[in-house]
Amino acid sequence: MKLAAIDIGSNAARLLIIDVIDSPSGKPDFIKLNLVRVPLRLGFDVFEKGEISKPKVKKVVETIKAYRHLLNIYEVKHLIAAATSAMRDAKNSDDILRRVKLETDIDIEIISGDKEASLIYENHVAENMDKDHSYLYIDVGGGSTELTFFAEGKLIFKESFNIGTIRLLKNQVEESKWQEMKDFVKLATKDYKKVIAIGSGGNINKVFSLSKRKEGKPLSLDSLRDFHKEFSSFSVEERIRQYKLREDRADVIVPALQIYINVMRWADAEEIFVPKIGLADGLIHKLYEEVKLQDAEV
Repeated sequence: MKLAAIDIGSNAARLLIIDVIDSPSGKPDFIKLNLVRVPLRLGFDVFEKGEISKPKVKKVVETIKAYRHLLNIYEVKHLIAAATSAMRDAKNSDDILRRVKLETDIDIEIISGDKEASLIYENHVAENMDKDHSYLYIDVGGGSTELTFFAEGKLIFKESFNIGTIRLLKNQVEESKWQEMKDFVKLATKDYKKVIAIGSGGNINKVFSLSKRKEGKPLSLDSLRDFHKEFSSFSVEERIRQYKLREDRADVIVPALQIYINVMRWADAEEIFVPKIGLADGLIHKLYEEVKLQDAEV
């Protein structure tokens, strides 16, 4: 069964195409067929001007048209599409999504921060880890950070904060916002077992790749601090050359690390696992459950 998810974030849009194969164990295998990422950078328009500019609107429409062609080529029957922080804040988002629907026949839902946090948790990574710890999912995007806390075998909280990499680059995060997140994290995690972080988002994935750590091994908070210090000592152009980063990664990687480091400090988490999951993966899992339910009812 071929499934696909489209995730339109504040920094980039992604199309993830998956083939789900039922296995004898009863647990399906999710085989990645393709992942396409286009750096639309919608947050740079929205967080400054409140709406998406005409040139960017054109890029959004053309990107979804390209995704439609790929979906047809892969013969994908089931699709789910969501947009997050930048589209939530853009005054003209409804008009854009109407145009996308008209020209591609793809429905895109603008989801709340709370729902975004829930969808990232759909990956259920923490459930496969030991029960002697609590687990804090940290998903850092361009416009917001989603936190989901899993302890004692159950979901304790999911919360979204309007602190993201592009907002930080644009100096649009007031000190009170940081304080709000700090107070929340400290209070909500203090009475639970030792916290381990689970990181998602393109920036933490890139840091993990650069660290040369083995898959499944965590990064320490100290190593994130080292990366933050190192990256901060270079200009964006120097980061591109030194670490072979794309421009749309080189500028946001420093504020992203700032967010991961702060949240981990406040939760007293000394390690972060990076399973290379994100919103698109959570959307796929949600879609799979919906399709299974529909098939069962037929």
